[in-house]
Amino acid sequence: MTETAPQTPTIDTPEGVAWHLGHLTGRDPRLLPMLEAVGAVMPRVNPKGFAGMAKVICGQQISVQSAAAIWGRFSVIEGALDPARYLDLTEETVRGSGFSRGKFLTLRAVAEAVAAGELDLEHIDALPGEEAVARLVALKGIGPWTAEVYLLFCAAHPDIFPAGDLALLKAAHHGLGLDARPTIKEMIGLAREWSPHRSAAALLFWRYFAALKQRESSLL
Repeated sequence: MTETAPQTPTIDTPEGVAWHLGHLTGRDPRLLPMLEAVGAVMPRVNPKGFAGMAKVICGQQISVQSAAAIWGRFSVIEGALDPARYLDLTEETVRGSGFSRGKFLTLRAVAEAVAAGELDLEHIDALPGEEAVARLVALKGIGPWTAEVYLLFCAAHPDIFPAGDLALLKAAHHGLGLDARPTIKEMIGLAREWSPHRSAAALLFWRYFAALKQRESSLL
């Protein structure tokens, strides 16, 4: 009788994150001091599908605090989290919550693709990381960071690393003892060594960055 290989856990539970971190630190012992410095690393879970993509787009290129305030206003607009009903909303209504025109149009492009049957987010969520990112960045206004953060936080994909995220680059600089902050290309190369556990690495680095910023903000 053939045994079925155990399924790799997603990162939307503390147990799933811990499983990946255990394998990750066994593969790269340089990460152990970072993990010991921050303690438990918890999952970050956003809504799935269109609502999740809307939340990620909301947070593009602004602070966490600003994104939370804008999301609080946007998410209560009637129909805002449903792709078909979003298409009925005026630009004035959406921008009144704090969305820029670019973000209004980006989310509209996503809604149009979903409504036309050209985009199935549930299907994309289940694809390998590189393929899923490629499908998403084909949409107007969706760049690598948005695609990767969506897959990590909304789809709980276990093997995504948003190498263009400034906090992750800063965490890598200090946590790995590098001579300089890595470029995005260099970070992609570093993170490749952590596959198939790159999402847990990203969560660890974000947590490490937050702790470092609180303790030694002058370094950042």
